[in-house]
Amino acid sequence: MNFSYWEQQSFLHYDALIIGSGIVGLSAAYYLKIKYPDWKIAVLEQGMLPSGASTKNAGFACFGSISELIEQEKTAGTDGLLQLVERRWKGLLRLRELLGDQNIDFQNNGGYEIFDTASITLKKECFAKIRYYNQLLESVLPLWDTFSVSREKISTFGFKNVQGMIENKLEGQIDTGKMMFALMQKVQSAGVLLLNSCKVENIEPIPHGIRLHCTQGKFQTRHLLLATNAFTKTLAPQLDVVPGRGQVLITEPIPRLRLKGTFHYDKGYYYFRNIHNRILIGGGRNLAFEEETTTQFGLTDNIQQRLEQLLREIILPGIPFRIAQRWSGIMAFGKDITPIIQQLQPGIYCAVRGSGMGIAMGTQTGFDLAKMVD
Repeated sequence: MNFSYWEQQSFLHYDALIIGSGIVGLSAAYYLKIKYPDWKIAVLEQGMLPSGASTKNAGFACFGSISELIEQEKTAGTDGLLQLVERRWKGLLRLRELLGDQNIDFQNNGGYEIFDTASITLKKECFAKIRYYNQLLESVLPLWDTFSVSREKISTFGFKNVQGMIENKLEGQIDTGKMMFALMQKVQSAGVLLLNSCKVENIEPIPHGIRLHCTQGKFQTRHLLLATNAFTKTLAPQLDVVPGRGQVLITEPIPRLRLKGTFHYDKGYYYFRNIHNRILIGGGRNLAFEEETTTQFGLTDNIQQRLEQLLREIILPGIPFRIAQRWSGIMAFGKDITPIIQQLQPGIYCAVRGSGMGIAMGTQTGFDLAKMVD
């Protein structure tokens, strides 16, 4: 791009640049600007809107269903799981405090994990763990009985073939679009510049700073923060970050919809909720892990058909529905389920790998990233 003299003077040199305008990147930019109000800060985003999952997720304000906690404890250990849940819960509180419940349409309708006739063994294991996780998490959550068996609501919600259900009293839901719109406004009002459609292709350390080679030209900064999540490998290939695509669909409005809340199924690989008298459902990565380990947006017939099958056979039995829209988002995972928040080299920092918990941890992760920069 052929920049003018004025553009070169005002738009290409910064005290700090953040790559990625998702929830982590914008939160980091905001808290960094509060920390250093005199700094010139900008956020570079490769898409017109945040790439990845920040504006494409299901809007779950959650910190883990029982079956997910069981699996995560195997990976992280008991102390590690406790720290993760605390991070997720504090992150949700920080998000709500930063933007306000009304601006993100936060609703505490409860969360539920359902078990059908094919998951009787998993049901027994999860039911047996309810007391254990209530006691374990009592020190980081505000209730002593967060999880409980919920039998009567199975018929209330109109499910079919559901043999058991666990309720999470502290789980809520938000409007992802409203959340990100409010966060963008918050960051811009603080004095941070947002530059979209500007993909960073290479990072070059130079004396007294870093040069970024982008599709729109070259930028220079003293501090660089990577909040690129699933797309991190192109800029920091050494990090354990693996992309994971999540496919989603949403129905047309359904008259007299009975379902209300956020729902988890099959160890969290499927998830659904109510929104504007519609059902939003997503997941199914476990049907094709290799195929869904990608940074390419897209849909596949086998996963989309499975999502529709769950709607017909379990969620909306006997109720006609039509699909209004389908889309996908890209999350980031790794061998470790904790986020990577660290300094990579002088002047370069990163906060990546949300492990599908971006809403819960994103604001706190951005805060922690900004705190590292000096």
